[in-house]
Amino acid sequence: MTGYILGRLLGLFFSVLAISLILFLAVRWLPGTPWIEAEIPLTGSARDNMIRKYGLDEPVWKQYAKYLWNLSHLDLGNSYIYKTDSVWKTMARGWPATAKIGAITLLVSIPLGIVIGVVASLKQNSIFDYAMTLTATAGITVPNFAVAVWLVLFVAIYLDLTPTQGWGTWQHMILPVIAYSLAPLGLVARFTRVSMLEAMRSDYVRTARAKGLNEPTVVVRHIFKNALIPIITLFGPLLPNLMTGSIFIEQTFAIPGLGKHFVTSIFDRDYPVILGMFMLVAVLFGLTYVISDILYTWADPRVRLTRGS
Repeated sequence: MTGYILGRLLGLFFSVLAISLILFLAVRWLPGTPWIEAEIPLTGSARDNMIRKYGLDEPVWKQYAKYLWNLSHLDLGNSYIYKTDSVWKTMARGWPATAKIGAITLLVSIPLGIVIGVVASLKQNSIFDYAMTLTATAGITVPNFAVAVWLVLFVAIYLDLTPTQGWGTWQHMILPVIAYSLAPLGLVARFTRVSMLEAMRSDYVRTARAKGLNEPTVVVRHIFKNALIPIITLFGPLLPNLMTGSIFIEQTFAIPGLGKHFVTSIFDRDYPVILGMFMLVAVLFGLTYVISDILYTWADPRVRLTRGS
C-alpha cells in the first residue's frame, strides 16, 4: 500500500510538472500585455521598462525556471492587477463563497443521488424507476447555466420567492445550489442504479439469500458495499469540480467566487492568477483520484493496490 501511494504521488508530481509547462507556454503566448494598452499606450523605452517590470523581457525558459523555483516554495507570485496581493490572497477572496456553494452541493447531491439510485434499483422497471431515469438524464444533459437562467426567470422573477442575484444570506444560496446540484445528483443516481443492478445479479448475492439472510442485510452488506466501487470513481472529478467553482453559475448569480475571479483574470491578462487557478485544479484532481484508488480497498477487500495493478 505504501509503495503504491508513493508511486501514485510521484506520477502526480510529473503530471503536475507537465501541466505547468503546457499552461505556462499557453499563457505566455496569449496576445496582448498585462496592462490595457488602450488605457496606457506605451512606446519605446517606456514599453520596454514595463515589460522588464513584469519579467517578460527574459527568455521563456528562464521565466519558466523561475516560476518552477517559486512554485516549489508554494509561491505563485503576485497578481498583476492587485499588485500588492499575492495569488494566494487573490484566490482566498473568492474561495469562501465557492467552497460554501460546493460543500452544500456535495452534501445535497451525493447522499440524495445514492438514495435515489438505490431505491430505483430495488424498484426496477417501476414508475419511480422511469421517473428517476428521466430526471437524472435531464439533469446530466441540460447545461447548468441554462438551468440557472430558468430558475432566475421562474422562481426569482415570476414567483418572487428568492433573490435573483447577490451574496450574503442563505436565500442567495438556494438557486445556485439547485442549479449546481442537478448534474452531479443525476450522475450519482444513474451510476448507483447501474452498479446496484449489476451487484444484484452476482453469485455471492444469490448465496447470501440462500443462506437465509434477511433482505436488508443482503442489500446493505452484500449489494450496496460491492456497488460502491464504480460510485467512488465519481468522487475524483466531482469533488475538485464542485469545490473550485462554476464560471457560469457564479456569473449568473453574481457570486464573488473563484469562477468570477478566473474570468476577470483572463480578460485582464493576469497571468499569475490564471496559472495559479489552473495549478490548483490540477493538484486537486490528482489528489482526489489517488484518494479514490485508496478507497477501493475499503469498499472491496478483493482489490489490492500494488505497483503493477
